[in-house]
Amino acid sequence: MIKLHFSILIDAPRERVWETMLGDATYRLWTTAFAPGSHYVGDWSEGSKILFLGPGEKGVMGMVSRIAESRRPERVSIEHLGIVQDGKEDTSPEAVKGWAGAHEDYTFKEQGGATELLVDTDTTEEFKAMFEETWPRALKIFKELAESAK
Repeated sequence: MIKLHFSILIDAPRERVWETMLGDATYRLWTTAFAPGSHYVGDWSEGSKILFLGPGEKGVMGMVSRIAESRRPERVSIEHLGIVQDGKEDTSPEAVKGWAGAHEDYTFKEQGGATELLVDTDTTEEFKAMFEETWPRALKIFKELAESAK
């Protein structure tokens, strides 16, 4: 498993950055960098099951995950448990081979009225280049959303 790190400084209070990152409407906007139509079903409370979904060639595709940690407005940790393929959840060992227990962590640090957002994500060699290209684009969109929100 490969761990990737991304960060960005956002000129907005931590609570607003948290809301922009995880709120349904704004989540749908900044995650278009990964795939148009991306969204989640579930909530961000610790222990909750959450599905990260988007359109695929054969219907709804995505990830089955669990919120491993949620400390508003400081940190949220997502553990990926399986996939959604053709609208069906699959958490079998074959579905998660090579990335079982992968985490995606968001840390929100106060920086004198601004917020530093840190993203740490586990990935495989297969998806490393895609994430290295896509996360910076997503964070640029996210920064614009968070700084323009009132």
